[in-house]
Amino acid sequence: MVAAQRSFEGEFPLRKMKRLEGLLASAEGSAGSAGTCRFRLAFGHEQLGNTRFPQLSLEVEATLPLVCQRTLEPFDLPLRIEQRLGLIRRESEEAGLPPDVEPLLVPENGQLRLVDLVEDELILALPVVPMSPGGADEIETEWPAEGSESADERPNPFAELARLKQRPN
Repeated sequence: MVAAQRSFEGEFPLRKMKRLEGLLASAEGSAGSAGTCRFRLAFGHEQLGNTRFPQLSLEVEATLPLVCQRTLEPFDLPLRIEQRLGLIRRESEEAGLPPDVEPLLVPENGQLRLVDLVEDELILALPVVPMSPGGADEIETEWPAEGSESADERPNPFAELARLKQRPN
């Protein structure tokens, strides 16, 4: 799989990552981001006891334009990802990897698409619910104390329906 130590460095435009593009406010970036992500990859081998396994060290830096789900305003989320991936051909090989190494199942032909690998890591790093820093402070909500409103005081959601049913046609 990995014949020798190899390193790659470069950048990809966010618009090349179609799965990620749908999760962004804009793939072209914003005033604070250029719409690209930088990456560094280093392929090699690591010794674990008597076994050597092929591995990939990955670093990705990007500023992703997201939409805050609290304020619905766009904001830039800076990301820096560092990941060690153990390259495996079969799922059974996963047990032989150290605990701090994530498995990466390599296709039969042994070729990886770097843009797909970088895109996967960016998608995994996205928050489930994007919220801009400070967005939680901007919205204040008062919740009534539990049990402060009795059942008699609350409006019945079906009262209007009952009134309509009683009305003559």
